[in-house]
Amino acid sequence: MCSACGYPAAPGHWTEAGAATPHDRLRERFRRVQVLQRVLKGTGVTAHDGGVIPGIQVMSLSGAQSIVPDLEAVWREVETLRGRPLDPLDP
Repeated sequence: MCSACGYPAAPGHWTEAGAATPHDRLRERFRRVQVLQRVLKGTGVTAHDGGVIPGIQVMSLSGAQSIVPDLEAVWREVETLRGRPLDPLDP
């Protein structure tokens, strides 16, 4: 359990399957959020993973924010914060 937030430790995401050490797992989390930030650029929503709490922080320009457990939940939350659908594959 995380001593800072009280959440249980996250079991890991499928994209971290090749991570051999906890350090590698953390590096993969940071890499995943970098890609996510590029996808969200121009949507008015940003994502952040500080590596301290399980999940991804999703924030709008108006200051609304939430913590979601995985990438699937990111897309739902982005649509909620934007108030309209988002296609992550749309150029």
